[in-house]
Amino acid sequence: MKKNIAIIMGGFSSEFEISLKSGNVVYNTLDQAKYNAYRIHIFKDKWIYINAKNEEFPVNKHDFSITENNSKITFDCVFNAIHGSPGEDGFMQAYLKLLNIPHTSCGMHQASVTFNKRDCLSILKPYGILTAESFYINQGDTVNNQAIVDKVGLPCFVKANKAGSSFGISKVHKIEELDKAIAVAFKEDDEIIIESFLDGVEVSVGVITYKGKTKVLPITEIVSENDFFDYEAKYLGKSQEITPARLTKTQEDLVNKEAKKVYEILKMKGFSRTEFIFKDNKPHLLEMNTVPGLTEASILPQQAAAAGISMAELFSNAIEEALK
Repeated sequence: MKKNIAIIMGGFSSEFEISLKSGNVVYNTLDQAKYNAYRIHIFKDKWIYINAKNEEFPVNKHDFSITENNSKITFDCVFNAIHGSPGEDGFMQAYLKLLNIPHTSCGMHQASVTFNKRDCLSILKPYGILTAESFYINQGDTVNNQAIVDKVGLPCFVKANKAGSSFGISKVHKIEELDKAIAVAFKEDDEIIIESFLDGVEVSVGVITYKGKTKVLPITEIVSENDFFDYEAKYLGKSQEITPARLTKTQEDLVNKEAKKVYEILKMKGFSRTEFIFKDNKPHLLEMNTVPGLTEASILPQQAAAAGISMAELFSNAIEEALK
């Protein structure tokens, strides 16, 4: 009997359009012989089911069900394609756990921790995971630009602490640019992390639970045409994404080991894509994404393809792992 799969997409953050693209790719790719797929749009003002005719039906939030043609439909599993809040920060994970509905992403705690860059780095540092030097600011704090520069140096990156897809991030070359960069970051979040610039090869490492085991996918090297891997570089073709990355065997082994270590320390499951920069030939962790892009052009599907895993198999495996 076919399983009913709700594909949740959209969300509350600036990433909602990217999430809709990811969700629709999942919808169009899932094996129709195994699954009945339903597109569920999650927004602040409405939760709706969109059928094949693009008709809208409300979602019953009490039990996460829908009704179409006087027939109530419940779901065996939720495929999470929401980038940002509430799909990547733990809220949907907590809601689905309360309803006892399996889902393809990591657990509530893991989502909350990894979405908060500061908390994630703080947890991992005692395990010997290397990171950039950092400085934290909360909205309302008195900001001392000289103290920031003294700690992290120039150039540096000013980032919204809880945001993805490079929203709210700026590369700062001069101390005079800090105020504007901080204002940009505060438009996305009320917490900021400012990090030292690491000059080296940037790579993205996909790690997934595949057939019951932790699997590290082929590494992608990021070569941005812009000053850094910003929104244009990620989504508007202003970068090269080279899979497999042009690393030495030693570098490859090191970053694979670190990516797997991070995944297992955090007790992750489902998809993850972890970013590193090599400094002095040692991988330094930037961040982890737990609901990475899932379009044909996205990094994780590219890595899966390089490992011989089709998108249909990648998505089916995520559902089967969740149903376990």
